[in-house]
Amino acid sequence: MNSLIKLELTRALRNRKFMFFSVIYPSVIFLLASNQNGTDGEVAGTGLTVAAYVMVSMASFGALTAVLMGNSERIAKERENGWVRQLRLTTLPGRGYVLAKTAGAAVVSLPSIVVVFLVAAVVKDVRLDAWQWLALTAAIWAGSLVFAALGVAIGYLASGDAVRPVTMIVYFALSILGGLWFPSSSFPVWLQDIAEWLPTHAYAALGRAIEQSRAPQAQDIAILVAFFVLFTGGAAWLYRKDTLKA
Repeated sequence: MNSLIKLELTRALRNRKFMFFSVIYPSVIFLLASNQNGTDGEVAGTGLTVAAYVMVSMASFGALTAVLMGNSERIAKERENGWVRQLRLTTLPGRGYVLAKTAGAAVVSLPSIVVVFLVAAVVKDVRLDAWQWLALTAAIWAGSLVFAALGVAIGYLASGDAVRPVTMIVYFALSILGGLWFPSSSFPVWLQDIAEWLPTHAYAALGRAIEQSRAPQAQDIAILVAFFVLFTGGAAWLYRKDTLKA
C-alpha cells in the first residue's frame, strides 16, 4: 500500500494542470474575493475580517479541489485502461486500494492549504498565533480525507465519460452551498438550514472556530465523521461491486 501511495503522489505532482488548479487557483480566488469585499471589514456575526474569513474558505476549497477532482477522474480512467484490474492480481486488498487513494490525495492537498495561508499572511497581513496556524493546517488537512473518500466513490460510481460532469456538479454544489464561495449567512433561511448539514459547511466551520479561539461545535465534527464513514463505506462497496463485474 505504501508503494501505491508513493506512486499516486509522484503522478499528481507531475501533473502541472492538476497542480495549478489545486494549488495556485485557490490563492488567486482568495486575492480576488478579499479585494472585492475589502480586507479589513468584518463578516457579520463572526468577528473575523474578510481576509481571515475568506482565507479559511479558500484553503478548504483548495483542499477540496485537490482530493475530489484528482481522485474521481483518475480512478475512472484507471478502470477503463485496465490498471485497477492489474492491481487486483496483486496482494493489495480492496480496502488497501481505497485507503491508498484517500491518503495519497490528502497528502497532495497540503500544498494548496499552505500556499493560501502564505498568501494571506504576506499579501493581506492576516495575523494569527502560532498554535492557530498549526491547528488550522492540521484541521483542514485532516478534514480533506472526507472529500478524498468521496472522490474514490465517484470514480467507481461514474464511467470515464460521465465522471467529469458528475464530479463538477458535486464539486460546485458542495463549494457554493457549503459557504466556501459566499458566507452562508447571505443565503435564504431555508437554504441556510440545508447548508448546515453539508460536509463543506462543517469543514470550513472547523477552521473558523480555530480563528475565533474557540472549540469546534460537536455537530460539525459529527457531520464530518458521519460523511467520512458514509463515503469510505460507499467507496469500498463500489470497489467490491466493480471487482465482481470483472
